[in-house]
Amino acid sequence: MEVLAIIDELEELIETSKRIPMTNKVLIDADVFLDQLDRLRSILPEEIRQAKWLVRERERFLEEARAEAERVKEEAKVYLAKMVDDSEVTRQAQSVAKEIVTHAQKVAREIRLGAADYADELLSRIEELLGRSLESVQKGREELKKNRPIDD
Repeated sequence: MEVLAIIDELEELIETSKRIPMTNKVLIDADVFLDQLDRLRSILPEEIRQAKWLVRERERFLEEARAEAERVKEEAKVYLAKMVDDSEVTRQAQSVAKEIVTHAQKVAREIRLGAADYADELLSRIEELLGRSLESVQKGREELKKNRPIDD
Protein backbone atom coordinates (compact mmCIF):
# COMPACT_ATOMS: atom_id res chain seq x y z
CA MET A 1 0.00 0.00 0.00
CA GLU A 2 1.34 3.33 -1.04
CA VAL A 3 -0.10 5.06 2.02
CA LEU A 4 2.11 3.01 4.31
CA ALA A 5 5.15 3.83 2.15
CA ILE A 6 4.43 7.58 2.45
CA ILE A 7 3.98 7.26 6.21
CA ASP A 8 7.33 5.43 6.37
CA GLU A 9 8.92 8.27 4.34
CA LEU A 10 7.47 10.86 6.74
CA GLU A 11 8.78 8.90 9.69
CA GLU A 12 12.24 8.72 8.05
CA LEU A 13 12.07 12.46 7.35
CA ILE A 14 11.50 13.10 11.05
CA GLU A 15 14.27 10.71 12.11
CA THR A 16 16.81 12.15 9.66
CA SER A 17 15.98 15.83 10.25
CA LYS A 18 18.12 18.09 12.43
CA ARG A 19 17.17 18.24 16.09
CA ILE A 20 16.88 21.39 18.11
CA PRO A 21 19.25 21.04 21.04
CA MET A 22 17.71 20.54 24.48
CA THR A 23 14.22 19.90 23.06
CA ASN A 24 12.43 17.06 21.48
CA LYS A 25 11.79 19.10 18.34
CA VAL A 26 13.16 18.71 14.84
CA LEU A 27 13.55 21.00 11.86
CA ILE A 28 11.70 19.63 8.87
CA ASP A 29 11.79 20.93 5.33
CA ALA A 30 8.25 22.23 4.98
CA ASP A 31 8.13 21.73 1.21
CA VAL A 32 9.12 18.05 1.51
CA PHE A 33 6.63 17.49 4.33
CA LEU A 34 3.79 19.26 2.49
CA ASP A 35 4.54 17.31 -0.71
CA GLN A 36 4.20 14.07 1.27
CA LEU A 37 0.90 15.28 2.76
CA ASP A 38 -0.41 16.15 -0.72
CA ARG A 39 0.54 12.68 -1.91
CA LEU A 40 -1.34 11.23 1.08
CA ARG A 41 -4.40 13.34 0.32
CA SER A 42 -4.42 12.24 -3.29
CA ILE A 43 -3.92 8.55 -2.44
CA LEU A 44 -6.23 8.27 0.57
CA PRO A 45 -9.54 8.68 -1.27
CA GLU A 46 -8.57 5.86 -3.64
CA GLU A 47 -7.34 3.70 -0.75
CA ILE A 48 -10.49 4.42 1.24
CA ARG A 49 -12.64 3.67 -1.81
CA GLN A 50 -10.82 0.37 -2.28
CA ALA A 51 -11.13 -0.44 1.41
CA LYS A 52 -14.85 0.35 1.31
CA TRP A 53 -15.21 -1.81 -1.79
CA LEU A 54 -13.39 -4.65 0.01
CA VAL A 55 -15.69 -4.28 3.02
CA ARG A 56 -18.77 -4.31 0.75
CA GLU A 57 -17.47 -7.37 -1.10
CA ARG A 58 -16.75 -9.10 2.19
CA GLU A 59 -20.29 -8.33 3.43
CA ARG A 60 -21.79 -9.49 0.13
CA PHE A 61 -19.77 -12.70 0.30
CA LEU A 62 -20.81 -13.28 3.92
CA GLU A 63 -24.47 -12.63 3.05
CA GLU A 64 -24.28 -15.05 0.14
CA ALA A 65 -22.64 -17.62 2.41
CA ARG A 66 -25.39 -17.09 5.03
CA ALA A 67 -28.09 -17.41 2.37
CA GLU A 68 -26.48 -20.57 0.98
CA ALA A 69 -26.18 -22.01 4.49
CA GLU A 70 -29.85 -21.21 5.15
CA ARG A 71 -30.86 -22.79 1.82
CA VAL A 72 -28.86 -25.94 2.60
CA LYS A 73 -30.36 -26.01 6.09
CA GLU A 74 -33.91 -25.73 4.68
CA GLU A 75 -33.19 -28.43 2.09
CA ALA A 76 -31.92 -30.66 4.87
CA LYS A 77 -35.07 -30.00 6.91
CA VAL A 78 -37.28 -30.82 3.92
CA TYR A 79 -35.27 -33.97 3.19
CA LEU A 80 -35.39 -35.02 6.83
CA ALA A 81 -39.14 -34.38 7.00
CA LYS A 82 -39.61 -36.42 3.81
CA MET A 83 -37.53 -39.24 5.27
CA VAL A 84 -39.58 -39.11 8.47
CA ASP A 85 -42.82 -39.04 6.45
CA ASP A 86 -41.61 -41.92 4.29
CA SER A 87 -40.64 -43.77 7.41
CA GLU A 88 -44.02 -43.04 9.00
CA VAL A 89 -45.85 -44.07 5.81
CA THR A 90 -43.81 -47.27 5.74
CA ARG A 91 -44.61 -47.96 9.38
CA GLN A 92 -48.30 -47.30 8.79
CA ALA A 93 -48.31 -49.50 5.69
CA GLN A 94 -46.61 -52.28 7.62
CA SER A 95 -49.14 -51.89 10.42
CA VAL A 96 -52.07 -52.02 7.98
CA ALA A 97 -50.51 -55.01 6.19
CA LYS A 98 -50.12 -56.79 9.53
CA GLU A 99 -53.76 -56.09 10.37
CA ILE A 100 -54.85 -57.39 6.95
CA VAL A 101 -52.79 -60.58 7.36
CA THR A 102 -54.14 -61.10 10.88
CA HIS A 103 -57.71 -60.56 9.66
CA ALA A 104 -57.16 -62.90 6.68
CA GLN A 105 -55.76 -65.57 8.99
CA LYS A 106 -58.77 -65.16 11.30
CA VAL A 107 -61.21 -65.38 8.37
CA ALA A 108 -59.36 -68.44 6.96
CA ARG A 109 -59.52 -70.11 10.39
CA GLU A 110 -63.23 -69.34 10.64
CA ILE A 111 -63.80 -70.71 7.12
CA ARG A 112 -61.89 -73.90 7.99
CA LEU A 113 -63.87 -74.31 11.21
CA GLY A 114 -67.15 -73.57 9.38
CA ALA A 115 -66.25 -76.04 6.62
CA ALA A 116 -65.35 -78.68 9.19
CA ASP A 117 -68.63 -78.05 11.06
CA TYR A 118 -70.59 -78.20 7.79
CA ALA A 119 -68.85 -81.41 6.73
CA ASP A 120 -69.46 -82.91 10.18
CA GLU A 121 -73.15 -81.94 9.99
CA LEU A 122 -73.49 -83.45 6.49
CA LEU A 123 -71.76 -86.64 7.59
CA SER A 124 -74.00 -86.77 10.64
CA ARG A 125 -77.11 -86.50 8.41
CA ILE A 126 -75.73 -89.11 6.03
CA GLU A 127 -74.94 -91.34 8.99
CA GLU A 128 -78.48 -90.85 10.26
CA LEU A 129 -79.95 -91.53 6.81
CA LEU A 130 -77.73 -94.55 6.39
CA GLY A 131 -78.71 -95.72 9.86
CA ARG A 132 -82.39 -95.44 8.96
CA SER A 133 -81.74 -97.07 5.63
CA LEU A 134 -79.90 -99.88 7.36
CA GLU A 135 -82.79 -100.30 9.76
CA SER A 136 -85.20 -100.39 6.81
CA VAL A 137 -83.03 -102.95 5.07
CA GLN A 138 -82.83 -105.04 8.25
CA LYS A 139 -86.59 -104.81 8.79
CA GLY A 140 -87.16 -105.71 5.18
CA ARG A 141 -84.93 -108.77 5.50
CA GLU A 142 -86.65 -109.79 8.69
CA GLU A 143 -90.00 -109.46 6.95
CA LEU A 144 -88.69 -111.57 4.13
CA LYS A 145 -87.45 -114.19 6.55
CA LYS A 146 -90.79 -114.28 8.33
CA ASN A 147 -92.75 -114.57 5.17
CA ARG A 148 -90.53 -117.13 3.57
CA PRO A 149 -92.15 -120.41 2.91
CA ILE A 150 -90.60 -123.24 4.74
CA ASP A 151 -89.53 -126.11 2.55
CA ASP A 152 -89.45 -129.18 4.57
